[in-house]
Amino acid sequence: MQEWLEILLRSVLLYLLIFAAIRYMGKRHVARMTPFAFVNYVVIAAITSLLVLKIIPNLIAGLVALFVWVSFPVLLEHLALRSKVIHDLLHGRETVLIKQGKVMEENLKQVRLSGEELLKSLRTKNVFNTADVEFAVLEATGEVNVLLKSDKMPVTPHDIEWKVVPQTEPQTVILDGNILNDALTEMGLNHNWLHTQLVAAGVSLDNIFIAQADSNGELYMDLFDDSIQLPQAKVRELLYANLEKSQADLMSYALETQDSEAKNMYSANSKQLENLIQKLRPYLLR
Repeated sequence: MQEWLEILLRSVLLYLLIFAAIRYMGKRHVARMTPFAFVNYVVIAAITSLLVLKIIPNLIAGLVALFVWVSFPVLLEHLALRSKVIHDLLHGRETVLIKQGKVMEENLKQVRLSGEELLKSLRTKNVFNTADVEFAVLEATGEVNVLLKSDKMPVTPHDIEWKVVPQTEPQTVILDGNILNDALTEMGLNHNWLHTQLVAAGVSLDNIFIAQADSNGELYMDLFDDSIQLPQAKVRELLYANLEKSQADLMSYALETQDSEAKNMYSANSKQLENLIQKLRPYLLR
């Protein structure tokens, strides 16, 4: 067999084999790998390269080495799920860097982290003042996670007891000028609705790069022609504004009329509409 053909066959075989092996080893982002896991993947890549180029002439021996470097991590991960000791040995343990607002200098030395590197890691979490930090920990992956002091945390709707509507993920209904029917069906929409939105915006389908619809029936569009400025839909805000205007009009009518029966009717309806606005506020305003 000619050498180039043998290399081609080896490449195809090993490509399929490594693809299956990596999928079997599980999904793991490179940024969240432990140093040992990273080295493991590098060794697998190195063995594969040596096999493809026939630097390891014995294919069986190379496959045995690959089997060891693929199967052992899977076995250790399985054992780590059952044993905290093995888990800590395999993945390492987190290290506390800041506790109760105080930097733990000894722990910084232990993980060989300088003060400048600590500050840089805090800045990646949008923390620029160490006085704002209550607790910070270095994970085994090298990532620093931060807990702010209670008075420095952003205010959430839960903190002010403000009810908000649950948000569902938007669906991409147009991509590269093509309508995605599955996404439309997922949102309970159809082509007629989409056509109405495009006509209202004054754009053609072939000029749309991306269009996404959310659960509130609003459509965001990005065009190929960036010179065209599209006013983004504000369906909920407009509805809320109209409701408030109607409530204000009813109250105004109640104050202006001299008819006591009409005054009572306007006042009652204004009060009902005000109660309705309060209930709908979390759904109409973000």
